[in-house]
This record gives sequence, structure tokens and C-alpha cells, in this order.
Amino acid sequence: MYAVVRTGGKQYRVAEGDRLRVERLNGNVGDKITLGEVLLVGGDNVKVGAPLVAGAKVEATITAQDRGKKIIIFKFRRRKNYRRKSGHRQPFTGLHIDGIVRGA
Repeated sequence: MYAVVRTGGKQYRVAEGDRLRVERLNGNVGDKITLGEVLLVGGDNVKVGAPLVAGAKVEATITAQDRGKKIIIFKFRRRKNYRRKSGHRQPFTGLHIDGIVRGA
């Protein structure tokens, strides 16, 4: 069985036992969280929400609270003596999917 969940403005296809990185969520490593915005539950018979599947939820455990690799942003205009360099590290939350509850 799999599900499509929405968190952090993005959609993810998850199955039991999957590991994934999502936008930063509140909580500490080892905490159990519930993702309630389930858009679709698939498997033998597919349930599609309008927009959400009633009663469906995805249970997960937080495995990491960290920041991703550094991305370098470099702006340059030739012959104008214009150079700007900056970096960014996006925060993320690592999740382990424990189970999918189908709902009514």
C-alpha cells in the first residue's frame, strides 16, 4: 500500500518503511508525527480524495533534523566589476514512514 501526502508545499509518494527528506517540521529526533494531508491511498483499491481522503493519515518517526548541502549563488556582470557570492543551506527533516492508516 502507498499514499500521496502533502507537506511543506510539496507532494510525496510514500510507502511503509520508506525514508524521505521533507521541509523542516517541528519535533525532535525520535518523535512520532502524523501527516494528516493524505491526497491518495493506493494499493488493491485506490482511494482518491477531493482534495483529501477522509480519515486517512500517515504515521512517521523523525530520524534527523539537519541542513542540506551548501548551494552557492554567484552573480556576475562582465566588464562592470560586479560580483556577488552567497550561499544557502536548506533545513530539512528526515522521516521514516511507520504506517499508513486507510481511513473510512
